[in-house]
Amino acid sequence: MTHAVDPARVSLRDAVPASTDDLTRLRASLAARASTEDLLDVAYRDLDTPVGRLLLAATDGGLVRVAFDGEGEDRVLQELSDRISPRVLHAPARLDAVARQLDEYFAGRRRTFDVPLDWQLSSGFRRSVLTHLATGVDYGHTATYAALATLAGSPRAVRAVGTACATNPIPVVVPCHRVVRSDGTMGRYRGGSEAKRTLLDLETAAAGPVRVQAAPVGRDDPPV
Repeated sequence: MTHAVDPARVSLRDAVPASTDDLTRLRASLAARASTEDLLDVAYRDLDTPVGRLLLAATDGGLVRVAFDGEGEDRVLQELSDRISPRVLHAPARLDAVARQLDEYFAGRRRTFDVPLDWQLSSGFRRSVLTHLATGVDYGHTATYAALATLAGSPRAVRAVGTACATNPIPVVVPCHRVVRSDGTMGRYRGGSEAKRTLLDLETAAAGPVRVQAAPVGRDDPPV
């Protein structure tokens, strides 16, 4: 398989800087040059959080990907290269605002995010589900898959809603962790059930007991 080539990695490997400070300066120099010369389409960085290390990626349009450590950095970077552009570069400064807001969220000081989002990794009904989720299920609340299907205008599309949530490219910021099965169990989550529970517990601690938006009578849940 052909992997995305990160110019920062290639240059760093060739240069073999003497110290961590040298490496950091070289990365910053490469990122600045790529930005100045319009060579950068996707910037990414890592962020340590209570749910593990997250990879954050953004385009000029906004935050395009939040990936959990278990998804594999190389695989995520390859996905970004294949689906958006091969001009992918480690450029942390481009994601400082996102990282700051996530730090505030995990510290219990932020309940909403106000960073621009780039939805290009979602399309059709999946994008519709996620855009409704981003604005329709508040901090400290949960909704069932059936309730979200109704919110998205397709009450019978419960399984499709489950798929949209399980493949959400911008988890945490687009809060698919707030969508649960009608019996209160977690359902699928891109970061795993432990991460989903951690996020719900964090919001419960900050906002009080999680309130559940009930599903319509006669609903179905997606497969676990």
